Amino acid sequence: MSTEDHIVIPGAPSSEHPSVAEPKTPQEPLPPKPDQQGPEAVSPTGSPTGALDSSRAQSGQYLTTAQGLRLGDTDHSLKAGSRGPVLLQDHHLREKITHFDHERIPERVIHARGAGAHGVFRSYGTASKITKAGFLAPEVETPVFVRFSTVLGSRGSADTVRDTRGFSTKFYTDEGTYDLVGNNIPVFFIQDGIKFPDIVHAAKPHPDREIPQAQSAHDTFWDFVSLHTEAQAHTMWNMSDRGIPRSYRTMEGFGVHTFRLVDGAGKTTLVKFHWKPKQGVHSLVWEEAQIINGIDPDFHRRDLADSIEAGAYPQWELGIQTFPDNEDQTFEGIDLLDPTKFVPEELAAVQPIGLMTLNANPTNYFAETEQVAFHPGHLVPGIDLTDDPLLQVRLFSYLDTQISRLGGPNFAQLPINRPQAPVNDMFRDGMHQTAVHSGVAPYHPNSLDGGCPFLAGEDVGAFVDVPVKVAESIKERRNPASFDDHFSQARLFFRSLTPVEQDHTIEAYTFELGKCYEVNIRERQLMALANIDAGLCAAVATGLGMPVPEATVQHPDVEPSPAVSQLGMKWPVAGRVVGIIADASSDLSQIAAAREALHAEGVVPLLIAPTGGELTGEEGQAIPVQRTYLTARSIEFDAIIMTGASTPAADAKPARDAKAGHFGTGLDPRIDLLLSEAFRHSKAIGAWGPGVAALESAGINSDVAGIAVGEGSATVIPAIGDLLAAHRSWERFPATGAEE
Repeated sequence: MSTEDHIVIPGAPSSEHPSVAEPKTPQEPLPPKPDQQGPEAVSPTGSPTGALDSSRAQSGQYLTTAQGLRLGDTDHSLKAGSRGPVLLQDHHLREKITHFDHERIPERVIHARGAGAHGVFRSYGTASKITKAGFLAPEVETPVFVRFSTVLGSRGSADTVRDTRGFSTKFYTDEGTYDLVGNNIPVFFIQDGIKFPDIVHAAKPHPDREIPQAQSAHDTFWDFVSLHTEAQAHTMWNMSDRGIPRSYRTMEGFGVHTFRLVDGAGKTTLVKFHWKPKQGVHSLVWEEAQIINGIDPDFHRRDLADSIEAGAYPQWELGIQTFPDNEDQTFEGIDLLDPTKFVPEELAAVQPIGLMTLNANPTNYFAETEQVAFHPGHLVPGIDLTDDPLLQVRLFSYLDTQISRLGGPNFAQLPINRPQAPVNDMFRDGMHQTAVHSGVAPYHPNSLDGGCPFLAGEDVGAFVDVPVKVAESIKERRNPASFDDHFSQARLFFRSLTPVEQDHTIEAYTFELGKCYEVNIRERQLMALANIDAGLCAAVATGLGMPVPEATVQHPDVEPSPAVSQLGMKWPVAGRVVGIIADASSDLSQIAAAREALHAEGVVPLLIAPTGGELTGEEGQAIPVQRTYLTARSIEFDAIIMTGASTPAADAKPARDAKAGHFGTGLDPRIDLLLSEAFRHSKAIGAWGPGVAALESAGINSDVAGIAVGEGSATVIPAIGDLLAAHRSWERFPATGAEE
């Protein structure tokens, strides 16, 4: 007898369960799932329409052409006889195939692989002292759409590659759309946007073979960054655990550049924007990421969507570092216009100014996540730009890209891009114009349209460019001297890592450089590492089997920034995933209690059993199975709990599942593999009942760090919760770091 499972397990593909037989009775299209939301219903010119979300979706019970003509057949072309040639007059065939041939638009050159979500930003009001931006006033709530992405890979690449991640937020404010277009790393590879094509060309697959895809472990990337040493700081962040986030939910975001905030009196303050995840900043280990890329290349986008569907809404606090807007635009010796530099939080604290909650998945990936168009020049009164040379070039590049990729200048009229403020721009016509403009005088000033539109004054929300003095100088292609330091911040970052994180960074450099064919490129990069940290350079050189070069640049010692490290704190566990391994020997009442306790904390419990269906007990209780020994893999779980003996299942045969190719412990070999991976990836592992002996069979000692065993769920689940709050049990494997 089966019981209803009231614990929400995300992943259902439709808002209703399908029937076994093909449905034959006409009905209206199904509504979206409860976790989904489309763009707000506003007109192409920003006016609320009051229309339901469903008004933009397909309608009617019957299949039609694009013009609404009902169709009785879409499986057979119109032919001259059943075996004859297809006729040119088949208008439905031509329309269907033509649309299919053109249903892809050019993917983004970078950030092509993305995932998006809707949400809301609530301002604390703490920034209202230094900016007149309306959406940052106290308690103002603003709809947002966020797109996360990798940089290097194509749309078809994997999620968990070592790469920088995009973190771009569109604020639909009542003063116009504001875009904060950033990354998960606060520094960038280059100081001037004129090099942007160069770094992208170097990082992308080699043009002769179009490999490797979505990774930096190849010659052209390391050729570039070893020659352009300004890239060393960003590369150091990328080689650290920051380059392989655990999820988008546990990833910091940065505006990268320095921006200028303006208050109501015209006073200016320089700021850097930070997104701080409420669940902490966590990463994958490298082997885990490699397994994920094969097992589930959609790992990050699935995690984001499933978390929202399960009600574990991801949250970030938006914070700012503030600096005086002085003439030289420096702070504590750091040039604020150099995008390869960050300001340690110990020198300028990050002040929280609002909370963002992502609470709805897109209804349609293409219409929303793929067509959303960000631009750092989408500003609102109270936020202005600086002369950062990378930012200045982005202001041109983003707009130019959108026009090419989205087919013309009217991309702002796509529903996901429509401002939720009145639009009267006097722009007319062009490709994909969906507004129907009235009037006869789209010019200013005019009298034929009654003078409309009128210019606004600052008192009614006009954007006013800050009158910044431009230095009197000659035209030249040169950086200021303050841009010349390429190594001290990379040194600061590495010295701020814990020994565990340093070990991971050493491994990353050794792996990436080991994939380079040319020895000279490896040698050149080792020379750069010697200028950053002697211990790091020596450890990587040892792994490569190469001599250790001497430093050519000497820098004074640096004060570490503890805020750079991801370790040492406790974080909320909502949205984490725990795998409960069970079989016929398990106590189902204990499993039910464990699931309830985990679910109460926002954790998603997934039951892993020998086969699918339900796990039933002697007293008639039944618990649905979400994963089997065949389909489960350690990478999906943040923690594992053993509750049964897990002896080999009926399908534990190498001919059916290659993972079942190793016997000898008495456990099902798939479970043996799962436990060994979780153990060496420093994940929390718990057990009770027969599961304790199963751990021992797998060679896992209960006295080791991060292992929780007990009489039942009442003791094991709280212990697992404490371990999850620290993310991983790094002390399981003592680290050495970079020893000089």
